[in-house]
Amino acid sequence: MPLKSIKILDLTRLLPGPFCTMLLADFGAEVIKVEAPNTGDYLRDYQPKVDNNSAFFHSLNRNKKSICLDLKKEEGKAHFKDLVKQADVVVESFRPGVMEKLGLDYSVLKEINPSLIYCAITGYGQTGPYANLPGHDINYISLTGLLDLMGEKDGKPVVPATQIADIGGGALPATIGILLALMERKDSGKGQFVDISMMDGVLSWLQATLPNYLSTDVLPHRGEQLLDGGRACYAVYETKDGRYLSVGALEPKFWKNFCTVIEREDLIPLLDASLNEQYRMKYEIQTIIMEKTLEEWTEAFSGVEACVTPVLTYNEVISNPQVIARDMIQTLFDQKKYIGVPIKLSETPGKIKTKAPELGEHTQQILQEKSILS
Repeated sequence: MPLKSIKILDLTRLLPGPFCTMLLADFGAEVIKVEAPNTGDYLRDYQPKVDNNSAFFHSLNRNKKSICLDLKKEEGKAHFKDLVKQADVVVESFRPGVMEKLGLDYSVLKEINPSLIYCAITGYGQTGPYANLPGHDINYISLTGLLDLMGEKDGKPVVPATQIADIGGGALPATIGILLALMERKDSGKGQFVDISMMDGVLSWLQATLPNYLSTDVLPHRGEQLLDGGRACYAVYETKDGRYLSVGALEPKFWKNFCTVIEREDLIPLLDASLNEQYRMKYEIQTIIMEKTLEEWTEAFSGVEACVTPVLTYNEVISNPQVIARDMIQTLFDQKKYIGVPIKLSETPGKIKTKAPELGEHTQQILQEKSILS
């Protein structure tokens, strides 16, 4: 596996950091979760539970080991520093200053191991006036302007059902940053500090709207953008049976096919019509879509290239033929279901090898190995 020689000490909890280290563990990195005795990762106690830990925890922490160290005590710090000597990467997600108070910040650890890559995932990064503020996903997408653009025109902003900042703004940039630092280390032999701000990460996602504002000073509004549901060709419509149909007919050829299937060829020239015309079309299209069930519309668009798909619920997702073909839901370890590995490598594919560890499951094993190596 591509990361089989990489050892990672993971101090993170909840979602962003564990998602990052899950991806690295899936491709062979030895990820050791360093958890506080008795409590560990807070995510363990979420509901619903699968044996002693939450389903959420099991999903994010497969392929990892767990060691309990009290980093507020000298013995725990000493053990951690010994592990750092043998580590390639440390990942943490505390607010700036916490690791410094513990005496375990990057300036200390790089003296122990100059080749160490130290990644800190925080809400606002290590610098700036917000650096020490608390926050959650909703705050980061608010402060970047993303939440302001989510939802229907004249309605309030709609909170997304998945964590955009945690995963897209934090976990994925952290993963990339670590891999970049590992590549650079092959040339220099030196480690470095990887500073990941979830707010920065979300801001970098705004490629379809923010550059337009930076170029024109025209403020975008909710429900009026190309890809936010404001246009008739890119929207969600309710069906007769209370289900929903998503339409992504952005290009003229797809829009033409869509209009043909719903028997409204007169709408074909109006793909790029004014905003008021878009609202009128959406109303008329909604009236038509309400005439049939989701199954009937799915059948009508079967084999038609119009970028029209049913809005599925989870029970339908896990039996979807595309999801099955891509092995994105896997049944493993006492018939538990796991989300699969999203990155497909032809020669060295990622794999779910072990289930999530119990709290401190590998403490004795890892400390014994450390003593032998020392």
